[in-house]
Amino acid sequence: MSTPTTGAGHPARLRADAEGLIMHGAAPPARGSAISVDALALLHRLAGSPDSAADALKLLHELQVHQVELDLQHGQFEANELDLAQGLARYRAFFESAPVGCLVVSLDGQVIEANAAAVTLLGIGQTAVEGRPLESLVAPQSRPGLATLLEDLRNGSPTASRELQPASLADTGQPPFRVSASYSPQAAAVLMILAPPDPAKGD
Repeated sequence: MSTPTTGAGHPARLRADAEGLIMHGAAPPARGSAISVDALALLHRLAGSPDSAADALKLLHELQVHQVELDLQHGQFEANELDLAQGLARYRAFFESAPVGCLVVSLDGQVIEANAAAVTLLGIGQTAVEGRPLESLVAPQSRPGLATLLEDLRNGSPTASRELQPASLADTGQPPFRVSASYSPQAAAVLMILAPPDPAKGD
């Protein structure tokens, strides 16, 4: 992502950039006039008097600087918004196409999102996964382990892992999956990675 060089949080730098662009005739295209009709009339009156002509020039300069500051800020906001949108699309693509099962789950065990690999491993349609309690997707014998995993995360553990058997495979005799989970306080959600059983261990 690009690093902003100006912004609302750096007024001195923003003003210096605006004045420099004006001085070199390189100000960005105006995004609407910052000078109102009343301000133009005032400038005209001030410029018409020798005693106030200097004040008129100062006021005009301030208005020009303010206009360029606004245009610079607007351009930076647009660039930041584009960067964020591209970053979100990139991570969304990584999530959806990850070769391992990924689930985003709330701390109370509600499925928020599931990628294609997770849906395949759980043996259930994607539309039927999101919004469901994760407990309903694991075999009854695995539910205590799931409850313990979520409780560990609620109690402050940054990561937790358990072996869980999907409900769709409860009667197949296949070994359980390994589920690794981490909690993100910023996202207020749990990321779970589902690793299918290693076939070599079943031999």
